[in-house]
Amino acid sequence: MRPRSQRTIRRPVVVSGTGYWTGCRNHVELLPATAGAGVVFVRGDRPVPVRIAGLVENRVDAVNRTTIAFGGAQVQMVEHCLSALAGLGVDCCVVRVSAEEMPGLDGSALAFVEAIEEAGCEDLAAPIDPLIVERPIRLADGPAWVVAEPPRFAGLSVDYELDYGPGPIGRQTLALRITPENYRAELAAARTFISVADAEKLRAAGLGLTVTRQDLLVFGPDGPIDNPLRWPDECVRHKVLDLVGDLALTGRPIHAHVRAARSGHRLNAALAAAVLAADGDRAAARRRASA
Repeated sequence: MRPRSQRTIRRPVVVSGTGYWTGCRNHVELLPATAGAGVVFVRGDRPVPVRIAGLVENRVDAVNRTTIAFGGAQVQMVEHCLSALAGLGVDCCVVRVSAEEMPGLDGSALAFVEAIEEAGCEDLAAPIDPLIVERPIRLADGPAWVVAEPPRFAGLSVDYELDYGPGPIGRQTLALRITPENYRAELAAARTFISVADAEKLRAAGLGLTVTRQDLLVFGPDGPIDNPLRWPDECVRHKVLDLVGDLALTGRPIHAHVRAARSGHRLNAALAAAVLAADGDRAAARRRASA
């Protein structure tokens, strides 16, 4: 199959909202970028703007979110924006922000998807260089695990199992081929979720004070509070949305079948790093063979 061209958006678009953790308002501009630029976040609020590539090498540990940092600046909760761009096949984009945390919006990637669709996409004069998984790569952290296997088609597919045990979330599974059409219809609107007990702990710690039960799914004993589900299995759909965003930290489209159980941001990012490392090892072996 002939590789597709790299893609960017046709014109600038804006998404604005408030960050869950900091409560700060953020004016996010999605801007066209040149071939090879990848996805770059720009802290435009700094005296000298700081550019932070959306790459796993710039990821720093953070609880319940994906954060990148470089040059003394950081951008928190980038996973939903990265997921929307990757899900719609946008390889190159400048994301200019006015605060350190991306807006939480409704807890999903829908606003970013709608902005990208409003802008439209265009091909750039350069082919993509996908990461093609040739041998299984498995990582685990206690009961959580994730494995990347050779692709079943030219692209990414995911098989995810979420299991919260007894309770309103329970066990949910989703198998999905990640195409722009499927991403838009099956993942984009799936929202972040949290238990009411964990939400109260965060508020007691002074976090999430501006967040309401309409801004994300807060689960009580009987299900989400004051916020109806968009799908009966919305929670596992959001986990797949996050996985797509975290794998985008490779900076290249991944061609693989990914299976996961209970995997979160840290394990997802570790898989992204492992896929990159395996590709680097193969490239080095090819160079040695041809020397």
